[in-house]
Amino acid sequence: MSSILHPLVTIIVVPRERFSYTRESLTSIYTNTNYPFELIYIDAGSPPHIKNYLASEAENKKFQLIRKNYYLSPNHARNLGLQQATTQYVVFIDNDVIVSPGWLQSLIQSADETGATVVSPLICQGTPLHSEIHCAGGETGILEETKNGITHRRRIIEKINLQGKKLALNHIERQPTKLAEFHCVLVRQNIFTSIGYLDENLLNTKEHVDLCMLVQNANGSIYLEPKSIVTYVPTTSLELTDIPYYMLRWSDAWEKASLQHLCQKWNLTKDEYFKNRYKRLGWRRNMTIINPISSKIPSRIGAKITNKLLRLIDKPINKLLTNHYIKKHQHT
Repeated sequence: MSSILHPLVTIIVVPRERFSYTRESLTSIYTNTNYPFELIYIDAGSPPHIKNYLASEAENKKFQLIRKNYYLSPNHARNLGLQQATTQYVVFIDNDVIVSPGWLQSLIQSADETGATVVSPLICQGTPLHSEIHCAGGETGILEETKNGITHRRRIIEKINLQGKKLALNHIERQPTKLAEFHCVLVRQNIFTSIGYLDENLLNTKEHVDLCMLVQNANGSIYLEPKSIVTYVPTTSLELTDIPYYMLRWSDAWEKASLQHLCQKWNLTKDEYFKNRYKRLGWRRNMTIINPISSKIPSRIGAKITNKLLRLIDKPINKLLTNHYIKKHQHT
């Protein structure tokens, strides 16, 4: 009865890269969660039909809705929810995730039984739901390479376990891990007293790596709980109202700034890892915006030409849109 009156956990939902999957994701939380919870929903610049839907759902289901009329980076949105949460645990979850029955209770039970600071569910990807693994824990950290007793290289470690493998073919047990992703993750809230709020200078990449390394440095522990299963549902094509946010979310400027901050914060060597990341800037826009358009051209040569032209104009358009956003919202 006490946990019903005073839930132990607050679910904080934030935009990941689009708004068009909002209804499906939120419905799954209320359909498949029978453990008491509070919910804070961060609505950052969604189009009018999503804005109205969330306002109606917030009134009907009595959750806290924080609406901003402009886009936010994921960590900025998470921190807005974190600042309002008063429960022992928080769960950060993206707005394109579908949860399975019993997911939340399994996370809480795992945290209670292990004393873990962070607990990751077994994260699947795509459809059919809960069938293909996206992340089953992994590794994060810094590898120091020394020569004659002198550190001459600091490299970031990130390894994701079992990505792309079929869930039905893999028996996975609860286990300590060093990697959890923000698609969905439970965090014991008192850790933020030690590590501070989530780093908002990491605008669009490696936020989870940063959190995991900070938790480990603060002597916290991370566990994978495979009894809790969720699925993030990426898209290969966007609705028109998704495109402006997607362009900013995966902009070259945000990714460059994030990588540069990560490198400086952790005193990393600017090695091949970073060079390759800079070379691949814009690959998500190519995959989700440009490729679906060019693939509709019936001629193979025409499709290639269209694809090349779109990639050429993508860079300046992306820069223009990002600069416009920065100028308009840099003080908000």
